Formats: sequence, structure tokens, C-alpha cells
Amino acid sequence: MSGTVAAVPIGRAPARGLPANRLQLLAVAHGTRDERGMAVMRELVGRVAGLRPEVDVRLACVGLAAPSVTDALGRLRGDVVVVPLLLGTGYHLRHDIPRALEQAPWVRARLAPALGPDPLLAHALAGRLAEAEARRPGAGGGPVVLAAAGSAEPAAQAAVAGTADLLSARIGRPVVPAGLAGSGPTPARAVAELRAAGHERVSVARYLLGPGHFARAAAGAGGCVLTEPLGAHEAVARLVLRRYDEAAATA
Repeated sequence: MSGTVAAVPIGRAPARGLPANRLQLLAVAHGTRDERGMAVMRELVGRVAGLRPEVDVRLACVGLAAPSVTDALGRLRGDVVVVPLLLGTGYHLRHDIPRALEQAPWVRARLAPALGPDPLLAHALAGRLAEAEARRPGAGGGPVVLAAAGSAEPAAQAAVAGTADLLSARIGRPVVPAGLAGSGPTPARAVAELRAAGHERVSVARYLLGPGHFARAAAGAGGCVLTEPLGAHEAVARLVLRRYDEAAATA
């Protein structure tokens, strides 16, 4: 399969008599050549549309898959709320998406912040962790390594650490943030350090939205338990709509 996503609306009906062009939600994913990863993004956006059927919901990518943000914006008119399907603030959110919006003067866009950190993400991570540990009885219950994509930016690292704190408070266990790229400890190193400290059972929670390069890399961290990526978890879909509502309220 090509890994492309059709630039077509998932939901169209206006609500409460408001013009349809005031209800548009453009969800912008990172994009991946992994068709499974793009299928998960389509599933997530479809779930968002299902929770809010009156909203015109569309999907675009900043790279590696179609439609691009530029192409998606070319099919829109009027008021648009852009919600990044990104777990933290990085180059794409600070530069790539704003640049695409500047080049689309025919839309009146409001850009929402990144999804994380947020208690809803901690809720989704805890759910994925419970699912994974249930599949391997006796292997879990110890500390957790939160395997994020990683970044060299201090603000991005602090955001991952914030999510680790939220998850730790939710599950009542130590959670160590780690990054698959950038500076800081890698998930494999974090697992090794926990084992050296006497923890035999270490779980790895993938703080990633879907399958792809980073998800495969996290699988090699060496934990006793490995979670699925967040994917189309209902809490993630609800968070997308929360970001949409917050940005739309600034209109």
C-alpha cells in the first residue's frame, strides 16, 4: 500500500446552526512511511469525528505521507482549528506548521498546542500498560521506562518528564523518562540502570502515537513488558477535541 491518506472530510454536518466552515478541525500528524502507522492515525481521526460528528475533521501530515499540510489547507476555506497530533512542542510545531499556515491566507487558522503533557495522556498510557502487563502475568508491577521519541531541546525533555510524573502519580510506581533520539538516557540505558539498581521487572511504555521507526526502536529496549503505542485510545481522541475546543474559544 502507498501509505497515503485521502484528503477528504471525515465528518461534514454543521451543528447548532453554525456555518460549517467554522467547525473545521485539521489534525496534523508527523507522518510515516509505515502504512500501519498511518492506519492508526486515520483510526484516531475517525474516532475524533465519531465523538463530534458535527465537526468537519480532516487529517494532514508534516512529512513522509500525504496529504501534506499545504495540500490539506488548499482544500479548506474560512475558519480552521489546527490540532497537532504531536506529543510535544518541537520544530514541526514551532516552524513547519506555522509556515504552512502563513502560506494559506484564505483560511483563518488557530493553532492549538501539542497534546502533551496532559492527564488524559497519562490515562491512556496507564491503560496501555495494564493491557500489556495482563498479557504477561508476573512480568510487570515494577518501575516503568517511558520511551519517547526524544529531543535535544530542554523544553521537550521537560514535557516528557512531566508526563512521566503524571503517569507515576496515576499508577503509583516509579516512571523514568527516556528518549530514543536527542540527548538524555535512551530507553535501553534506562532499563539497564534500573536492573543494575536491583529491579528485575521493568516495563517499557511507548510514549508514541503509532507504529513506525521509533516504535520499533523502543521494542529493543529490553523491558519485561512492552506496551502498544497510544494509538486511537479514546482518551487521546478526547484530548484532541479538548485542544480543538480551547483553540476555538479564542475566536
